[in-house]
Amino acid sequence: MIPTADCLLPIADSLLPMERAIVYLVGAGPGDPGLLTLRGKECIAAADFILYDQLVSPRVLEHARPGAELVCVTELGPTHPERCPHIAERLIAEARDGKKCVVRLKGGDPLVFGRGGEEADALRQAGIPYAIVPGVTAALAAAAYLEVPLTHREHASAVAFVTGHEDPTKPESRIDWQALAAFPGTLVIYMGIARLGTIVAELIQHGKDSNTPAAAVQKASTGEQRSVTATLATLDETVRRTGLSAPALVLIGPVVGLKPALSWFESHPLLGRRVLVTRPRHQAAPLVEQLEHLGAVPVLLPVVEVRDPPDWSRVDAALDDVRVGRFDWLVFTSANGVQAFFKRLRQRGWDSRRLSSIQIAAIGPATAAALRELQLEPDVAPVDGMNSERLADELFEHVRNRRVLLAHADRGRELLQERLAAVATVEPVAVYVQADALDSTAPAFDQLRRGEIDIITLTSPNIARAFLNSCDEIIFKRLERGEVKVVTNSARASAVLRERGLPVAKESAEPTIDGLVAAITAV
Repeated sequence: MIPTADCLLPIADSLLPMERAIVYLVGAGPGDPGLLTLRGKECIAAADFILYDQLVSPRVLEHARPGAELVCVTELGPTHPERCPHIAERLIAEARDGKKCVVRLKGGDPLVFGRGGEEADALRQAGIPYAIVPGVTAALAAAAYLEVPLTHREHASAVAFVTGHEDPTKPESRIDWQALAAFPGTLVIYMGIARLGTIVAELIQHGKDSNTPAAAVQKASTGEQRSVTATLATLDETVRRTGLSAPALVLIGPVVGLKPALSWFESHPLLGRRVLVTRPRHQAAPLVEQLEHLGAVPVLLPVVEVRDPPDWSRVDAALDDVRVGRFDWLVFTSANGVQAFFKRLRQRGWDSRRLSSIQIAAIGPATAAALRELQLEPDVAPVDGMNSERLADELFEHVRNRRVLLAHADRGRELLQERLAAVATVEPVAVYVQADALDSTAPAFDQLRRGEIDIITLTSPNIARAFLNSCDEIIFKRLERGEVKVVTNSARASAVLRERGLPVAKESAEPTIDGLVAAITAV
């Protein structure tokens, strides 16, 4: 049974929309947010209520719609055994309370050591409609990101998933160590790091060759992935010596010997480097995604946020003037300005046809791209520099004796306005507000104090100033000593740091996401 279109798109035309609530048991995948299935993303986006595991990536939760209630299972009890009975109870209660779409978001796959079967049984007994959405289980991700084939025509024709953490209330172990020792394939042991010494001893005692290749991998498929390889006999000592800890998996079998010295993922240039992303939350995704693809661990700390003006009257007056053709040029100084301007245009019941008689300029590639998404090609858009000086030079002769509407933020430089005002009539209008959004209690500040951030990105003078003003003495000293590297995307952002006596590790060659990522990679 599938919810109405308001909740989730039907899987097949033959399935009728349902009127009652439904609970989805969704596999969130192993850690890399890109491994979430399309079906899982649809469920999350449609959910009214989401009960998620602690290890689910925050990036996966970003697919939730505004207004959805998100609850971590840790809120249901201090320990795993204590909270488990309450999970199914909460799902049933939310479904009965009128929530049309309830999602239980589980790490990996719901039915692979995920108690999904137990939760489905409880829902079935309660008469609650449910569906199960599979996810990429950790074993598949660990093998792929380590470049270890779980099966191989010459080395392994079978694979076994084994729990290393059985229910402690069971009177005896159900694991047949003798059968596993003789298993003609690959063993993948979940949740086994804490008992690794015992697991290794049992396998060897029951006949497994102590020289069998083995590996352990921590936080597979994420930028925090760490792995070791050893023989079965030396694996426990190697894991303890290198400090690998849960969550981790163990792979045992001849196929582990096929692992290259560095897998495709382990070769990424930013693997394991923690990068602080300070862009506004709604603009951070493209940078975060590129960093993840290069193996980094992005840490989001929005420094400013974009808001509507408290009073639209000046913007509306300017729009009225645009409508009757009183402006010759419309100039945008940011992608945010484009989005805000056209948002208000739509709110007024108009569309881009109102701009048919006006020419448009964009300060740089990102702003031009925002216009092109609206099927508008800017008449002027510098490609070799994104700053007011460059745009003023390009526009100077175009706007002579013309009327210019300058759509910008409520705070920023006045250089463009002043330069153009020498030859044109310029009316500036703030189409959006930049408000400081720093949360002094954000975990990122503690990470900075502990030295757990490697690189900080600062992408505008306003962001740089607001961030530095929020740094305490401990963080400031780390910046002074270069213990955490700062990467900027413009000379003006760099100048803010140097005015405070702080070094800039790298300034991107161009003020774009690609340019910033290249600078981060070069640090």
